[in-house]
Amino acid sequence: MKAKQVTLRYLFFDALSAMIAWALLFVFRKIGFENFVFGDLTQIFSDANFWWGIVLIPAGWIVLYTIQGTYKNVLRKSRLKEAQDTIIATLIGVVAIFFALMLDDEVGNYRNYYLSPLFLFFTHLVLTYTFRVVQTSQIVRSVHQRRIGFPTLLIGSHKKAYQTYLDLENQEKYSGNNFVGFVSVDCDPGTASAAETRLSAIMPCLGTTEDIKVLIEQHHVEEVIIAVEDNEQAQIQQILRTLDGCGEVIIKITPDARDIILGMVRVDSIFHSPLITINTRLMPEWQYSVKRIADVVLSLLALIILSPVFLITALLVKLSSPGPVFYAQERIGYMGKPFKMHKFRSMYVDAESCGPALSRDDDPRITPFGRFMRKVRLDEIPQFYNVLKGTMSIVGYRPERQFYIDQIVKRCPEYLLLQRIKPGITSWGQVKYGYASSVDEMCDRLKYDLLYLENMSLATDIKILIYTVGIIFQGRGK
Repeated sequence: MKAKQVTLRYLFFDALSAMIAWALLFVFRKIGFENFVFGDLTQIFSDANFWWGIVLIPAGWIVLYTIQGTYKNVLRKSRLKEAQDTIIATLIGVVAIFFALMLDDEVGNYRNYYLSPLFLFFTHLVLTYTFRVVQTSQIVRSVHQRRIGFPTLLIGSHKKAYQTYLDLENQEKYSGNNFVGFVSVDCDPGTASAAETRLSAIMPCLGTTEDIKVLIEQHHVEEVIIAVEDNEQAQIQQILRTLDGCGEVIIKITPDARDIILGMVRVDSIFHSPLITINTRLMPEWQYSVKRIADVVLSLLALIILSPVFLITALLVKLSSPGPVFYAQERIGYMGKPFKMHKFRSMYVDAESCGPALSRDDDPRITPFGRFMRKVRLDEIPQFYNVLKGTMSIVGYRPERQFYIDQIVKRCPEYLLLQRIKPGITSWGQVKYGYASSVDEMCDRLKYDLLYLENMSLATDIKILIYTVGIIFQGRGK
């Protein structure tokens, strides 16, 4: 059973549920508001609003579910979590439909008027969740019967790793961990323990912790379980930093008695082995969806509204100094992937003929008009194109070149944590610190970007945008 097939089934049955619920609501309202005669279907089928609803209402529900994150990780769904998400989405959707379509209705009986949204809520909820719980139950049963599995990498090689494997394999209900192999935390191949030897007989040793990132890509690993000994605990932070750049891999760690006492252990099923799940998502799923929608909408508006400024700036760049209007430079973005970042050219041609160099306040390579553009951030306007492409966000952190990232990481390895998110046109570091003219200043600015990472939310994005607008109008860029 493939995830794409399951997703399509969810989409189909969600749309079907929405159509049926809308049709039943239409009949209910005909009975309450008009002299509807059962069997006279022409009153329904001849009404254009019925057919518009059949097409548009399900589409609206699908958009809402997509924003909520319903169609992500469809093979890992929980029936209880499914019920919670369905109730919340149904409540939001029904309220939206009420205010959009029902609020201005002229009715004689207000009892039926207010019963309409209640009728839609319960009808839609029952239909949607019934279809979903049947599909989720089939998936859960397939996992328990080992027909669905998730490629899993075990990090650890001694007694705890071996015992963790046995616990997961022998638990009453299989949790879907299909081990592709294990990674040895001990770099000395001559110190293999008895547990490691037994583990090697079950699954291959794929390498050491230095190979984690490559192994995850090669074996399409979806889940990583860290099971290290007490004397290896110091390496967990380094392992987690490495895993930060490995996409949306689920990370779990074997707990000790202290973790259980402190309440850090949460399990999805009473039949599964207790593991600490590391939450790698910085925001709720719906906020990621809203952030992306806001990026696209605001970027389109910016490019349309600022089109006169765009054209005038392009003309002045061309007239102020010889060379191209735009400047494209390779930067490192989300998950360490390189991309081309676009800007209006603010320096003379061949400004880096002697190698990469950061700009400074009195930099002679910057053109007179380029200096003005930097103060009011006009040179950043083409980056809205990067946002539309999805390589950047409006708010994130400022992307750097690999040349400087290599230098930053030597001093501040935590910089790599930023690659968990998309770089942005503006950032907390830009607002609080500004442009950096040296690697030392980049490291100083890093603390603000890490603060953004720990406090990432739509509310934080709005605050940063407000402060950025203030900087633009005050000309405090550099």
